[in-house]
Amino acid sequence: MSNQAQAVNEALPRWYAGHHVFVAGGSSGINLAIAEAFAAGGARVFIISRSADRVERAVEGIGADGGDAAGCSADVRDAAAVERALQQAHSRFGDIDVLISGAAGNFVAPALGMSANGFKTVVDIDLLGTFNVIRTAHPYLRKPGAAVLNISAPQAFNPTRYQVHACAAKAGVDMITRVLAMEWGADGIRVNSLVPGPIGDTEGIQRLAPSEQALEQMEASVPLGRLGRKEEVANMALMLCSPLASYVTGSVLTVDGGSSLAGGRDFSDALAGG
Repeated sequence: MSNQAQAVNEALPRWYAGHHVFVAGGSSGINLAIAEAFAAGGARVFIISRSADRVERAVEGIGADGGDAAGCSADVRDAAAVERALQQAHSRFGDIDVLISGAAGNFVAPALGMSANGFKTVVDIDLLGTFNVIRTAHPYLRKPGAAVLNISAPQAFNPTRYQVHACAAKAGVDMITRVLAMEWGADGIRVNSLVPGPIGDTEGIQRLAPSEQALEQMEASVPLGRLGRKEEVANMALMLCSPLASYVTGSVLTVDGGSSLAGGRDFSDALAGG
């Protein structure tokens, strides 16, 4: 059992025992850590991602830690593929108690150096993908009682140079969160956004802080003086989807060590390749 799984088992009441948690984009990084945390809390976890190999590795890893997981390959940009995945998940584990939508794409580029297709690719994955996952999942969600959690980013509310595509897409994700919290509240469904800040050992950090100097500058800009850990984001996801947050919906919550307080970052080093 991993250290994270052990910590969750020791610290968290098994609120999620037997619950079905569906994680879009859950085969790597922060989203995989979230999937692992829910599995450690007793949930049955279904993972989708574009890469079948990554899904297989994630499912095997959760199983090796004693969790119950399954998954399949699906591109969130394809609503029909998402529908097929949801049908498979529902047939395996029943109604969805927790839906995590975390599929995302990003790169660093100035607006004038970005093609229309590059802009569209990020918007399609982040924004259209979020809509496809949540909208298509509605018939499969437990009513009342389901919790939906979008994984957003500080670019949603902090204008950031070289991130016009991510800023536009993530701002849209947070608006989806707020609107669906209003529309689906009558069904007893809560919808929230979680905003991770600079989290160490992730693909995003490798892209946005590609050099040791850039990484040190990023760490120094965080009020808590360090990068976050994936399990810290996962722990907040566990809390937001638990009975402790039963009256929380339409919220956008940062888990960033206070880094977003200073506004948007400068990714010039990433643009220069180091």
